[in-house]
Amino acid sequence: METPAPGRTHSVVLVLLSLAVLHTSKAQKVQNDIDIYSLTVDSKVSSRFAHTVITSRVVNKADAVREATFQMELPKKAFITNFSMVIDGVTYPGNIKEKAAAQEQYSAAMARGESAGLVTATGRKTEQFQVSVSVAPAAKVTFELVYEELLARHLGVYELLLKVRPQQLVKHLQMDIHIFEPEGISFLETESTFMTNELAEALTTSQNKTKAHVRFKPTLSQQQKSPEKQDTVLDGNFIVRYDVDRPVSGGSIQIENGYFVHYFAPDSLSTMPKNVIFVIDKSGSMMGRKIKQTQEALIKILDDLSPHDQFNLISFSAEATKWKPLLVPASTENVNEAKSYATGIRAQGGTNINDAMLMAVQLLEKANREELLPAGSITLIILLTDGDPTAGETDPLKIQENVRKAVNGQHSLFCLGFGFDVSYAFLEKMALENGGLARRIYEDSDSALQLQDFYQEVANPLMMSVAFEYPSNAVESVTQDAFRVFFKGSELVVAGKLRDHSPDVLSAQVRGQLHGENITFVMESHVAEQEEMFRGPKYIFHSFMERLWAYLTIQQLLEQMVSALDAEKQALEARALSLSLSYSFVTPLTSMVITKPEGQEQSQVAEKPVEDESRDRRVPLGPMGFGQSMDRASWKTGGGLKLLNSPPRLGVPGRFLAPPPPFYRTTSRLVLPELTLRPGGASYDMDFRIKGTTLTAPPFAPIQAPSVILPLPGQSVDQLCVDFRRPQELVNLLSDPDQGVEVTGHYETAKACFSWIEVTFENPQLQVHASPEHVVITRNRRNSAYKWKETLYSVMPGLKVTMDKAGLLLLSRPDRVTIGLLFWDGPGKGLRLLLQDTDRFSSHVSGTLGQFYQDVLWGPLDTADDRKRTLKVQGRDYSATRELKLDYQESPPGKEISCWSVEL
Repeated sequence: METPAPGRTHSVVLVLLSLAVLHTSKAQKVQNDIDIYSLTVDSKVSSRFAHTVITSRVVNKADAVREATFQMELPKKAFITNFSMVIDGVTYPGNIKEKAAAQEQYSAAMARGESAGLVTATGRKTEQFQVSVSVAPAAKVTFELVYEELLARHLGVYELLLKVRPQQLVKHLQMDIHIFEPEGISFLETESTFMTNELAEALTTSQNKTKAHVRFKPTLSQQQKSPEKQDTVLDGNFIVRYDVDRPVSGGSIQIENGYFVHYFAPDSLSTMPKNVIFVIDKSGSMMGRKIKQTQEALIKILDDLSPHDQFNLISFSAEATKWKPLLVPASTENVNEAKSYATGIRAQGGTNINDAMLMAVQLLEKANREELLPAGSITLIILLTDGDPTAGETDPLKIQENVRKAVNGQHSLFCLGFGFDVSYAFLEKMALENGGLARRIYEDSDSALQLQDFYQEVANPLMMSVAFEYPSNAVESVTQDAFRVFFKGSELVVAGKLRDHSPDVLSAQVRGQLHGENITFVMESHVAEQEEMFRGPKYIFHSFMERLWAYLTIQQLLEQMVSALDAEKQALEARALSLSLSYSFVTPLTSMVITKPEGQEQSQVAEKPVEDESRDRRVPLGPMGFGQSMDRASWKTGGGLKLLNSPPRLGVPGRFLAPPPPFYRTTSRLVLPELTLRPGGASYDMDFRIKGTTLTAPPFAPIQAPSVILPLPGQSVDQLCVDFRRPQELVNLLSDPDQGVEVTGHYETAKACFSWIEVTFENPQLQVHASPEHVVITRNRRNSAYKWKETLYSVMPGLKVTMDKAGLLLLSRPDRVTIGLLFWDGPGKGLRLLLQDTDRFSSHVSGTLGQFYQDVLWGPLDTADDRKRTLKVQGRDYSATRELKLDYQESPPGKEISCWSVEL
């Protein structure tokens, strides 16, 4: 099959995944019996439509039959369109059939105890596809999987995610991502969780106004963890993010091969005021981590409310309770009071969703009757629950009916399902029936961030009652063309077919309401000019727009089926099935029957998982999935097997147990230490001679890592170690307006460590928030969370973010200061800060640490104690003491250094 043509630019959320992973048994892996000698990914993104081809070529190097397994992950929103195996020159294709027609093969496979469902939900955004085949000695097999997806804009960005996990060195490994966006690509950035500076040499990126090409082609030596090991370093995510230039008109209409697609996402509109009610489940099942994360998210969400907004809170268990009798303005006073209320929510009791939802609607209806809702404002209800209804009205169908009648098309309902015990289908139908959508919140350390991200998607409504209009003599078979709300950072997409004798110019109008007033966008697109634009380029997948139209139509039909009545549902299903078969899409209505060579297992069936099927799924543990699994109860309670990743690290009770370093860096020269061990009871004292000065460490006093390490350019010492001893809370660590950077932190004196450190950049506009739990990078209201010691390599315009296995996070910009963050788990466990390239600070740098880059003067050594001297900073004297400290830039136990130590 051909590859799709790059097309219009919009935010693309594309999740490619797991480069054809080949699983073999442990013994086979050692012998390299099944060898992947070629693995390629070719993804062509044309006007937000992505066509991705994964090709894996393997050979059986053993002298006996071996089993090769092709395994990869793909986006949940994607439809598989083709799969084939070529064995000894014979092609074994996958055939897409109506689900009922494939049921016989499916049932037969199940009866044999085989895994018939070849596609399973494996992650938040991904599904796993897996096929195994027996390979004769010296035989070669080529696996090829093709899938397609229309990429959705999410918080102002399109994202292409590739999960790279070949599990062995591959002679020819290559990824090519071609992006074509006629509007123009406004920015492009890459990120990886396995990349190193050496491996980054295998990454090349080229870009002009309308197209981009990203290639990753590592050599065998670049893939190796070390020269003596055959293990690969490629194990993680590779991400490409971008967005497009946007016209101020009614968007962009693109035309190819008789079909059109209209993208609408004007960024020039101002945000409409909103009236929002948060409905929070506080039943007993929310107890513990869930309610804590909900409170944390709610407090931050309340901070994001605009002063023009109105809001209220409803918490419910067996009964529902409203915070205020009416909606209140989002003033500072009301927001602070609401935060206190949220903090005091306690989880206990049953789950009465019906009464809570009706109470929310009644609040909005009362405000509307009393004319308390601002003109041109929008009303939203956001429900968060983790369970099925157990109190009050418990019939899901009756609850859905009650809510639908109460809402009566006047408000938008968004349902968030926390965890896997919630009935997602119930929430999804209720949301779709009331102009909103449902989203699953995954139980993890970043659940609060997931809640915040969802809120950001709906926090800025720009238009209401949006309708697309086209001349009836020009188009037909148009997809959904009316939308209740358009939110900032998203995109509305309409596609259709041009009539045989359509005009040479396709015109369109987009009507909507903005702040209570009607607004109309008008635009035109020249058919011949558009057709020519997509006809030539070889880097696009031609005839993609017809497939884009079919994909979008099927997705919308499936969505409409959720809330349709039986008769209407059958008609919708029949049309979706017909399109799925015509365009060879594996959807929830079709299956792919995969044939194998004669004598092997009979046909296998690949089916599209449905979101709610994961409620009762059994979850394999560990990367190899040795058959262990967790049932729903253990998933909910956190039970199941626990794997020890590494043996516990032995503590160091006294310094003499750690070998002394070969030298210490003092001034600008290296001085060898003199080591003297003197008996001291059950311990030893140690003396180090540095420049004639004896440094004595008391017994049982492990050397600590300072809170901050500061290199001082132009001074007589190399670096300064800073600790905080006086009561501090929120600390302005440094600010440099010329550099466009500010660093703040929250210091806990009782624990002698930072509870968080935050770095804010002006260009690019980005914030990095580090806590002991994780690092959160926020850009364009979008949060990305990373665990400490998770490898990260991100390159965006004007900033590079890297983190190594030791957990050292570096934020570096060309010709600017580099800022380092680390969660140190050695002596004095906690967050640490370090600075590099400090000679690049401007004369306007300020702050608790920034002051050391102003007029700093060193006084002479203390005549009585040459380990002490005075440091004069902006007219203030600090006492500095020469001490041994641990350099936390290296993994624990760290490296001992001699530095001048200052307490603030």
